Amino acid sequence: MKKPILIGITGGTGSGKSTVAKEIYSSIKETNVTIIQQDSYYRDQSNLTFEERKKTNYDHPFAFDNELLIEHLNKLLEGLPVEKPIYDFEKHNRKKETITVWPREIIILEGLLILNDERIRELLDIKIFVDTDSDVRVIRRINRDIKERGRSLDSVIEQYMSTVRPAHIQFVEPSKKHADIIIPEGGYNKVAIDIMVTKIKSIIDDK
Repeated sequence: MKKPILIGITGGTGSGKSTVAKEIYSSIKETNVTIIQQDSYYRDQSNLTFEERKKTNYDHPFAFDNELLIEHLNKLLEGLPVEKPIYDFEKHNRKKETITVWPREIIILEGLLILNDERIRELLDIKIFVDTDSDVRVIRRINRDIKERGRSLDSVIEQYMSTVRPAHIQFVEPSKKHADIIIPEGGYNKVAIDIMVTKIKSIIDDK
């Protein structure tokens, strides 16, 4: 197996980075691409109580087990399968179960802080930053956390103001300078996505 192409897609919370990843995924043969979410690699917190886990700043680089993520990325690049963690966002902890991920020609790494870590940046062949206005991002965050993660409106707003927004300013926005490509408006930017898909397909053909 030839060495896979590793594509990193990042951006602020609610920017549409997951949508961009899914659009690229659906535009390429399913057998040729797999997606890894950095959210799956939040640190195991079994040593903490539920109340203590609720206080964790999940938008800070320290919340992620990047050591395990990097180990898994290297294995995938070497053509080896990995056991990806599953994170339970209601219990704020990893599940005991894992998901087997097999290497593919294209590996998409999607996450909030992947360009913040130099070790991850060095592994990426293409670095994409999805840039979306803050008012759109916060509305998407509220909708997602209430519908998908069982959160209350008050808790989402409190978390956004206390940790999400400061972390975006301190860590996410500065990482934009490391991107090869900046996509405005996320998954709604069909032109940019089509260009990316064409580029990826040409790389596959060259390989």
